[in-house]
Amino acid sequence: MSVAPATRPHEAAVGPPMPRQARRPRYGSRMTFDLVTIFPGFFKSMLEYGVLKRAIAGGQASIRLHDLRDFTDDRHRTVDDRPFGGGPGMVFKPEPVFKAIAALQAETPDRRFPVILLSPQGTLFTQAVAEELMRQDRLALICGRYEGVDERIAEHVATDEISIGDFVLSGGELPAALIMESVVRLLPGVLGNEESARQDSFSTPQAGPGEFRHGLLDFPHYTRPAEFQGWRVPEILLSGNHEEIRRWRRQRALEKTWRKRPDLLAGFPLSEEDRQRLDTLQREGCEPVAISGLGEQKL
Repeated sequence: MSVAPATRPHEAAVGPPMPRQARRPRYGSRMTFDLVTIFPGFFKSMLEYGVLKRAIAGGQASIRLHDLRDFTDDRHRTVDDRPFGGGPGMVFKPEPVFKAIAALQAETPDRRFPVILLSPQGTLFTQAVAEELMRQDRLALICGRYEGVDERIAEHVATDEISIGDFVLSGGELPAALIMESVVRLLPGVLGNEESARQDSFSTPQAGPGEFRHGLLDFPHYTRPAEFQGWRVPEILLSGNHEEIRRWRRQRALEKTWRKRPDLLAGFPLSEEDRQRLDTLQREGCEPVAISGLGEQKL
């Protein structure tokens, strides 16, 4: 779809979704997040803490809040209406969202960027998705509310739909915040130690089994004191033997993944040492943990 620009910038046409191969990877430039929401104040406090604040202060990220009601034309600043065909709840009208995204696209008419609709129907957000989004110069996040959004928004404005899980929230603001934090912490220079991101749980495997960019759940972490209420830190971590510590961490990460998220091992590139460890776990009767007894006292 291509229509000549209208008189006002926010009425410029919204073109077809940007092809995946046309998206510009980001290499060192500032990443911009444009959030379209009816509750811009929701984000203000969280931008004053943690990695989001650090990324903004360090120039690695820019986060811009856009009130959807600013793109309405009636005196009541209406963004929703009753659904055709009946049913409960209200639905986001297409006009304000189309205008909001068109205004953003008009800022860089020669360069498209992903427009993500936060939606229960979207692709499940994972660490791999975060790593893909991190390569973009700019992202627009549409935070839905009420019963949902007019389907024409999903079909003709959004280039992607993302869900953070199979549960229900009242709006897209929390998912947007989660996505921003997950992506921002991957930007170079945001974390104090670049190894922190490379050792994260779920990180995409890109290295051999001797390194920590593994895609498994993270290995256990300990700090001082070495003994607490009778529980001691594993002696291997106090030994100073870096190769043995590396092997222990790999084994513990593999064991934790097998017990808590065995689905992550499907198609995972295992070394011979990994396979032997999994065989040992199964021979010892170590089975994946079922979700039961939530809240039971462990002490």
